[in-house]
Amino acid sequence: MADDPLTEAPLPSPADDETPRKSLTIGAVCKALSQEFPDISISKIRYLEDQKLLSPRRTPGGYRLYAQSDVSRLRTILRLQRDEFLPLRVIRQELAAGRTEGDTPVTPAAATPPPDAARPGAALRRLTFSIRDSGSLYSLDDVVDETGAEPRLVKELEDFGIVKGEVRSGTTYYDETEREIVRAVTELARYGVAGRNLRVFKTSAERESALLQQILAPSLRSRNPERRKEAIEALENLAAVASHLKHLLLVRDLRRIAK
Repeated sequence: MADDPLTEAPLPSPADDETPRKSLTIGAVCKALSQEFPDISISKIRYLEDQKLLSPRRTPGGYRLYAQSDVSRLRTILRLQRDEFLPLRVIRQELAAGRTEGDTPVTPAAATPPPDAARPGAALRRLTFSIRDSGSLYSLDDVVDETGAEPRLVKELEDFGIVKGEVRSGTTYYDETEREIVRAVTELARYGVAGRNLRVFKTSAERESALLQQILAPSLRSRNPERRKEAIEALENLAAVASHLKHLLLVRDLRRIAK
């Protein structure tokens, strides 16, 4: 029997668990972490479990029960995603190397911003996905192995121009951003979203890119290395602001749908 997001399984009796009061259902875990992570959800916790990052014990009825060590591990994962924007592959390596909650500092809600935070988007920018550096390259097998995607899905994304890849010595490689695109689409596919449905995202991204290019075009074309460096940094900041604004507008519209 699977967990029901609207109900919680009763905690086990002392005979079932030596420390029952320390065991939490998935709903209780979600509630306990919601203040620090407002976007946490039961489905997200289940997804992390599917990715072998969490292994809560199960009752005979199939309900998940999280020990305090599981909750601590989950908090570490969420902080690494939020504060360092690490992909799950890297988070898995960090955990295997002994990274714990105590090694991952809390980001204060009202912390004093760093000196460069006054620039647009500096506080929102995620440097893991830098415009200046596409990061490592991954073969199709690597992408499929790390994201759980079907090879035909990656081919479909190529057909629709969502990812392109780069051919080297007859082998197609994808950068980190494209790999994460595949991962995101794989999650959407669970809800029936097909490649053709992604055109709206592609079109939106192309329009935003054109707008930001128009704003910074003179600086980006500059032959002065310093000016061009500043322009690319400004481009990253503006991209972060635009992405955050789009997210806020989406949340606003979805609230209307949910009413």
